[in-house]
Amino acid sequence: MPTSPNRVAVLSDIHGVLPALEAVLAEPDVAAADRILITGDIVAGPQPVEVLDRLAALGERAVLIGGNADRELVELRAGRIPHVPDAIGPWAAGRLRDDQVELLAGLPRSRYLRIAGLGQVLFCHATPRDDEEIVLVDSRLARWAEVFAGLGDDIRTVVCGHTHMPFVRLAHGRQVVNPGSVGMPYGRPGAHWALLGPGVELRVTDFDIDAAIAELTETSGYPDIAEWADYFLHARASDADALHAFGPRDGRSDGGRSDGG
Repeated sequence: MPTSPNRVAVLSDIHGVLPALEAVLAEPDVAAADRILITGDIVAGPQPVEVLDRLAALGERAVLIGGNADRELVELRAGRIPHVPDAIGPWAAGRLRDDQVELLAGLPRSRYLRIAGLGQVLFCHATPRDDEEIVLVDSRLARWAEVFAGLGDDIRTVVCGHTHMPFVRLAHGRQVVNPGSVGMPYGRPGAHWALLGPGVELRVTDFDIDAAIAELTETSGYPDIAEWADYFLHARASDADALHAFGPRDGRSDGGRSDGG
């Protein structure tokens, strides 16, 4: 397998939704990719065991990074935190095998990978310095300067997830890529991902959402699975809803609009 891969498929925020993951893995460009990079929040959802086993079956082609939800599941199992806001988190934590909790506990928070056409690329979950910090497509340049502080000049592309909305933008000469979410998209339905090398392509994979909801309802065991699956797989939260909700955590004062930079 090449040390500088030509093509890397980036999947983020799977959130334990196996039908969405399977749909993306079936894409020809994903099947042919040299690496499949997973940028965190892998299992906090209705099929945590199945999703982690599916990724493990990919072997060394799959490179996993931990997200804030993965960290929280480990902390829940260890009794270091009493609860998390999302009710499905504790449920998922209780379903994981001990070996899977150990795997999640050992995941790095970031990875570097040199990709043909892009050079050295930094992959993280939220920002290079924190696994739950918020940056958005319309974050002001001063905000990007904060989260980029300390990065080497050789890092010209940063790939992050966390906010479940795909975008590509320039900030201080660096290309920022968010592939969106595989299992919990905001804004529009479908399993969102990205293909890197030699450029950047945002992709979305359509799949049978009603069939996926039926499968989850039958197999998951999560008490509120039908409602959960309908809301997230149909992307009931719009991009405007998400931007409004995330805005205050981006450091802006109006909860919505940035200063245009």
